[in-house]
Amino acid sequence: MTPSPAPQFRVARPTDRLDDVVRFYRDGLGLEVIGSFADHAGFDGVMLGRRGWPYHLEFTRQADHAVGRAPTQDHLLVFYLPDAAEHAAAVARMRAAGHAPVASYNPYWDRLGVTFEDPDGYRVVLQRAAWGG
Repeated sequence: MTPSPAPQFRVARPTDRLDDVVRFYRDGLGLEVIGSFADHAGFDGVMLGRRGWPYHLEFTRQADHAVGRAPTQDHLLVFYLPDAAEHAAAVARMRAAGHAPVASYNPYWDRLGVTFEDPDGYRVVLQRAAWGG
């Protein structure tokens, strides 16, 4: 019996600044472009992640349609990085790509994490901890 493939999880959201957002997540977070499309029913899109990871991000842009910025500063993607060296490298990569940390809206995330804001105002937390689920 062949095992079923593992489920995949995709977070998809629109942006007005596709190129800037791709640079933030690719160059800053170190994700890879794993797929893209152009003019698919009026949409362009880029998927970022790492091959073999069970999740990836998709950012889309629709011609002649504005989506605006994040509705609040508490819209987050949280990456749990328990290894101190891996966490430090991720923070350094974000800084080297020109992204300065911002104070988190919820001070909980500032205790063990470092928060960055993407070009659309959505926040990314690099949390130096394992998720305790």
